Amino acid sequence: MKAIAVERDSEGPTVIEKPRPEPDEGEALLRTLRVGVDGTDHEVIGGSHGGFPEGEDHVVLGHEAVAVVADPNGTDLAEGDVVAPTVRRPPADGTNEYFERGEPDMAPEGEYVERGIVGAHGYMAEYFTSPPEYLVPVPRELWEVGFLVEPISITEKALEHAYASRSPFEWTPESALVLGNRSLGLLTLAMLEYGVDSDRSFATRDFERTYCLGRRERPDPTVDIIDEIGATYVNSNETPLETVPEAYEPMDFVYEATGYAPHAFETVEALAPNGVGALLGIPDSWEFEVDGGRIHNELVLHNKALVGTVNSHVKHFEGAVDALAELPAWLLDDLVTTVATPEDAAPAFEYGHDQIKAVVEFDRL
Repeated sequence: MKAIAVERDSEGPTVIEKPRPEPDEGEALLRTLRVGVDGTDHEVIGGSHGGFPEGEDHVVLGHEAVAVVADPNGTDLAEGDVVAPTVRRPPADGTNEYFERGEPDMAPEGEYVERGIVGAHGYMAEYFTSPPEYLVPVPRELWEVGFLVEPISITEKALEHAYASRSPFEWTPESALVLGNRSLGLLTLAMLEYGVDSDRSFATRDFERTYCLGRRERPDPTVDIIDEIGATYVNSNETPLETVPEAYEPMDFVYEATGYAPHAFETVEALAPNGVGALLGIPDSWEFEVDGGRIHNELVLHNKALVGTVNSHVKHFEGAVDALAELPAWLLDDLVTTVATPEDAAPAFEYGHDQIKAVVEFDRL
């Protein structure tokens, strides 16, 4: 079967041939439909993040996937079920307390592997196998956009943790600012603007005023999407993050998806009293000067909070399916700018002015 992988000492992803996997007892065989490409994939390709499976000279890419059950292999799944696979798996030396509690996303580094990222092959292949407990059902009518369940689940978790940090008191946020206008930022912005009418989704409340901060100049397709969503675009070239409260308003919620290290500290300044910032970007090592005393005072005297969050687990994926079903069709159409094939996958890994979200399509329903 065809797979798209990064090999040791390679300069980019390559198409390789691998044997079709045989499911072990308790695993199902999945036929891959679509796999999304995001910034983490580029970090894995560039060698700044992730790692090869033990004893392997390559890693199959891809952690944003939607697939169909090809062989249930004695599991409770049915042939033809459409699913989105979660990303984290127990490490090679066996399970641990985080997986036993159903909280793999809270495991620290070294106590997990992540498919397509670190220590385990991903989903960018014609077939893969998985135990059913790591597969979340997706309605068949959503198969073309089912790969977005994984990134949406990241925001589901961030919102859960943000609200949990404010749970000791009545928190009724009205304003939200998303940092970053790539696909994850745009999906999150839409979730905050529209809300979701679902008991499973954490994006259950629409914010009255939403903003998105980015560096792109008009005209730009991502800014067009922000306008269509009904949010306010903030050009950081003209209005840096630390000036947003004066130029617009202090924010009840800030969602950081840039990996730009200064934003973690500037977020504190941008928050309104009692506000919370969710940090999701993973920056490289970066030394710079900050006024630590001022930041400390802002956090303490104004009851602000920062939460760091990475990965997600099954309940976040389930909420993400509900959220995806309620996002407008025009948004999903506009987000997907490239649909590549395994035979010609290069366009899916290109950065460009018009590239928002790229996928590799292995098969169709």
